[in-house]
Amino acid sequence: MTEWFKFSEVGLKAIVLTAIGIYIATIVCTRIAGKRSFSKMSSFDFAMTVAIGSIIATTIVSKSVSLQDGIASIVITYALQLGMAYLRRFKMVENLVDNQPLLLMDKTEILHENLKKVRVTEDDLRSKLREANVIKLSQVRAVVMEATGDIAVLHCDDDAIELEDFLLKNVRR
Repeated sequence: MTEWFKFSEVGLKAIVLTAIGIYIATIVCTRIAGKRSFSKMSSFDFAMTVAIGSIIATTIVSKSVSLQDGIASIVITYALQLGMAYLRRFKMVENLVDNQPLLLMDKTEILHENLKKVRVTEDDLRSKLREANVIKLSQVRAVVMEATGDIAVLHCDDDAIELEDFLLKNVRR
């Protein structure tokens, strides 16, 4: 217990140097791999973000993981992410890795079975409608649970404006 409060100048210097090194490695890898590395576009992207965060934290504070091991882990994780981004061009891999968007409302019709599938309550749905400044259900053209887990509300005040099919392409009903 007393070890928790023990201060070590050498340990502090090691943490500072390791933090700087892993920070630089992360920036370099992110610049090479691109901004997608930390996007929320798919479950794989989310896993990438969590893995990088864990590697950074473990490398900085763990005495058992060297800076070299941390940098190697970062590089390997980014390589996996780049490889998966390439493989996702194939429909079979994309279907395995990515979630598919799901329609929660079709105009004013609430699709209760789809709400159950994604564990969204009507209260959650109402909250998202309010966040989108919907004041009448007749404004709603569609509500979609995106592959990222975000809920998109597509709405318009003008009843004459129809939702373009392009926006609902690949959205499951």
